[in-house]
Amino acid sequence: MAVRVLLIDDDVRLQELLATYLEQNGVHVTTATDGSRGLVALDAGAFDAVLLDVMLPGMDGLEVLRRVRLKSKVPVLMLTAKGDETDRVVGLEIGADDYVAKPFSPRELLARLRAVLRRSQPAALSEKIVVGDVALDVATREVRVNERAVELTGIEFDILVALARRAGRVVPRDALLTEAGRGDVTVGERTVDVHISHLRQKLGDDPRAPKKIKTVRGVGYVLAREDA
Repeated sequence: MAVRVLLIDDDVRLQELLATYLEQNGVHVTTATDGSRGLVALDAGAFDAVLLDVMLPGMDGLEVLRRVRLKSKVPVLMLTAKGDETDRVVGLEIGADDYVAKPFSPRELLARLRAVLRRSQPAALSEKIVVGDVALDVATREVRVNERAVELTGIEFDILVALARRAGRVVPRDALLTEAGRGDVTVGERTVDVHISHLRQKLGDDPRAPKKIKTVRGVGYVLAREDA
C-alpha cells in the first residue's frame, strides 16, 4: 500500500507543495496546521512517518514530539528554519529520527523520508503481493496480470493493494478508501463503485460476472484468492 505520512506544518503553501510532490511519488499525505490537530490525526489514523515543523503556533514541534513519543514509535522527521544546534540536539534526544533545515527541496525531503523508512521498516517498502494471477510491487507501484503490465491511477493502485492485503476477506464498502490510505478522497455515493469498475476493466475481470473483485451485496468487496 502507499506510504502514509502525516505532515504537521502551519505553512499552507508549503503543505500544498509537498503534498503534490509526495503524492506524485507514491506517498499519501495527511496534513495538520498545528500540533493539537496533528496529535488528533495521529490518534485517528495509521501513519508510516510524521513530518513535523519545529516552529508551530501554540504547542511547538518539540512538545508535539514529546507527546508522540509517549505513545508511538512512528518515525518523525523534523522540519526547521532554525540554525540553532540546541533545537537539533534536543529533538534528537527526545526521539526525532532526522532533521531537514528549511529551505529544502521536495526532492531532498523525499530522499530523507525514504532513508528514514528504510531504516525503520524495510519490509514494508519492499512488499510484493501475489493473488492469483495479479502481482503487485508496492515499492515501484507496478501491477501485472499474467505477466502483463497494467497501468493504474494512484487511487486505483491503493484500493487494489488494500484488497490484496486482505485477499479472501471482505473489505466494507464504506471503509475501503480509508483502508487504502485515501481518506483525503471525497466519498460520493458512487465513488467506490466507479473505482472498482475501472479496476475490474483494467484487470480483465468480467463486469457481468467478476471473478477477481467480487461484490458482497450490502457489505463490500473481496479480492478472490483464485479465479472461480
